[in-house]
Amino acid sequence: MNVRPFALDLHEPLATAAGEISVRSGFLVTVDDGGERGVGEACPLAGWTEPYDECRTALTGATPADTDTLPPAARHGVALARLDAGARAEGIPLYRHLGRDARVETVPVNATVGDADPATTRERVTDAVTDGYGCVKLKIANRPLDADLDRIRAARDAAPDVDIRLDANGGWTRDTATLAFERLEPFDISYVEQPLSAGDLDGLAMLPDTGVDIALDEGLYEHGIDAALNADIDWLVLKPMALGGPDAAVELAGLARGAGVDPVVTTTIDGPIARTAAVHVAAAIPDVSACGLATGSLLATDSLPDPAPVDDGVVAVPQKEGNTPAVLPADYA
Repeated sequence: MNVRPFALDLHEPLATAAGEISVRSGFLVTVDDGGERGVGEACPLAGWTEPYDECRTALTGATPADTDTLPPAARHGVALARLDAGARAEGIPLYRHLGRDARVETVPVNATVGDADPATTRERVTDAVTDGYGCVKLKIANRPLDADLDRIRAARDAAPDVDIRLDANGGWTRDTATLAFERLEPFDISYVEQPLSAGDLDGLAMLPDTGVDIALDEGLYEHGIDAALNADIDWLVLKPMALGGPDAAVELAGLARGAGVDPVVTTTIDGPIARTAAVHVAAAIPDVSACGLATGSLLATDSLPDPAPVDDGVVAVPQKEGNTPAVLPADYA
């Protein structure tokens, strides 16, 4: 097994639990599994996975047989490399190797509008609709509730027919979230992601039923799948890198569906190998809703041309065998 570091510049600094970062650093993992080469990516992000140094230590001297003993990002890199090799050996794309029989050409994606003033929010939503997106996602809870409601109103006025999702990143108290859910009712919001802190699963059941769904993100990674599915939620956000691999994400998607919870797939702002794998994960989930897969544009540099580009509100699902392109750059070999 070969492990090589890489670093990709971001257009703008990314806020993480460990502070702002301007570079996404990770490791390219190459394995020879049964005579077939496979390539994976471990892109740790503190607060979601093990830190970079722990990931490097875990991968040093590891073998494919160690896959299930590794921390999440390291396991993702090795597991993806093995899955890539397995799909190549079968001559099928990764999403079919992950269990989906039907051919899937595209996966719907949401546009991330972010956190901006009402006028900028209106402009960004209008641009997203023009670009073909049927779903937009606003970051909230960094401002007073009234200010966020002004932004949400601007988004809805700009796009009466699109799905609007809100991501609070655990930033509301129970009292603020209760008031927010009551005041969101007129705006036909699809869901609010992580309205309360990751630790407050019990508080989700206390929020008023106003027709606004609840999605769990950070809470899944703090409490695990059993507790998450026993909480009062409607959606589950799956990040393959933080879950330890595409196989783990697909398994949890099946558990969520079995519990009546809808899964969506997002990245942790990864490199192209992991981003493409996340597209295959989404394609492996029947009738998946819009996913947070349009993240390649956040990188100022990338390690190869995007194998799964976004256009007209959907991401193209690669149909060649495996996950990675047929020919990688020379320094990837």
